[in-house]
Amino acid sequence: MGKIRHIAIKVEDQEKAANFYKQTFGMTEAWRGPVRDDGNRAIYLTDGYINMAVLPARGEREGIDHFGFQVEDMDSTLKSAEVSGALKQADKKPKDGRFAEMGVRDPVGQLVDVSVHGWKS
Repeated sequence: MGKIRHIAIKVEDQEKAANFYKQTFGMTEAWRGPVRDDGNRAIYLTDGYINMAVLPARGEREGIDHFGFQVEDMDSTLKSAEVSGALKQADKKPKDGRFAEMGVRDPVGQLVDVSVHGWKS
């Protein structure tokens, strides 16, 4: 059975959002991703169980962007997703600091990250 281990939000003010979650809910900062060409980088928070990526919105809609499941078997999970109505085949994630290995879109188009190795906490 897959388990939700990751959620990502997009915001314009990453520091403000990260501080909100740290101060309000006691989340701790697990890691900061590499600085991108635009000067932004992901801020990863954790409650010790589930991680939250605070990503730059870059003018896009703010709010929940995607969530991620940790699974035991990637191949069987992706086959099940395809049979269950995934909108397209899964895409491999770039090895640029991301923890998910694959991304799949559910029947309504929501991006779902999939990882066997999990997220840094």
